[in-house]
Amino acid sequence: MKTAAVRLLERLGLPYELRAFEAEELTAREAAAKLGLPPERVFKTLVVRGERRGVMLACIAGPATLDLRALARVSDDKRVELVPVEEIHRLTGYLRGGVSPLGTRRPYPLYLDERAFAFETISVSAGMRGLQMLIAPEALQRAGNAVVAPIALNEGA
Repeated sequence: MKTAAVRLLERLGLPYELRAFEAEELTAREAAAKLGLPPERVFKTLVVRGERRGVMLACIAGPATLDLRALARVSDDKRVELVPVEEIHRLTGYLRGGVSPLGTRRPYPLYLDERAFAFETISVSAGMRGLQMLIAPEALQRAGNAVVAPIALNEGA
């Protein structure tokens, strides 16, 4: 399946590998379990809105929690909050559980948690539920023009 995210990577000539699974729970933990990957290697993409900057994407490890204060600091915003689920499709063109950090309807600033660089490749949504792509963090950073920063709290924090 050629999603907008996949087409972007192909246009840029960046390597990736697609992996499909039967999605039921629509969580990063489910993707990790069904793909046989450690949960901290499967990254979720969250859609957030800042008071000044507007809509942004935050890509963090599945088990982690987004540190809204850290993202606000890094994005030079006063405050950021998660976008309501019902707005996700309209803003990104993707459905909840299938939001890719790449190929959104409009280009939004992308913030990638620095922990991604602990791995040779990470898994992110390829733009549809049950379809993940394995990609080097450097390639994701390049494709999404991502700002890399510590934007996640430890699991359970």
